[in-house]
Amino acid sequence: MNKMAAAIAAGCLLMASCLPAKMDTYEKNLEIPGHRWSYDHKPVFEVTVSPADTAYLYNIYVNIRHTDAYPYSNIWVLVDTQFPGDSTSHPRRVELPLADASGKWLGSGLDDIYEHRIPIQERAILNKPGTYRFTFEQNMRQNPLPYVMNVGLRIEKAGLR
Repeated sequence: MNKMAAAIAAGCLLMASCLPAKMDTYEKNLEIPGHRWSYDHKPVFEVTVSPADTAYLYNIYVNIRHTDAYPYSNIWVLVDTQFPGDSTSHPRRVELPLADASGKWLGSGLDDIYEHRIPIQERAILNKPGTYRFTFEQNMRQNPLPYVMNVGLRIEKAGLR
């Protein structure tokens, strides 16, 4: 390879390294203090979408990790979404089923701990580049909600729009 070709290749690598990383999957789980989820504790997840990523559809999930002692077969959560450059938020109440009608946990379990990845939106459009802010608030009658260990957000590409 001559010096000119090497310089061009190095320049291309340098420019490519400066481009924002594309998002294939975002996943983050946060611990619930004392494994007792109170109304006051509202985990926040910030997801940055690059201009190139706006061409894709996304599947959005809520992750829940709880012990076998969790007293309910579901959990209601307020999912508040704030879009890039938007000062208002868009709350939505969603039910997350955790057990079937017979009381058997739906998630994967190890000993007495169960993990769930529950879809809340399929083929979502994130068509504005920037940072999306998702805030979760437990919306059950019991406060604090016992035996909830972690809550998380997972966003994965579902294909081109």
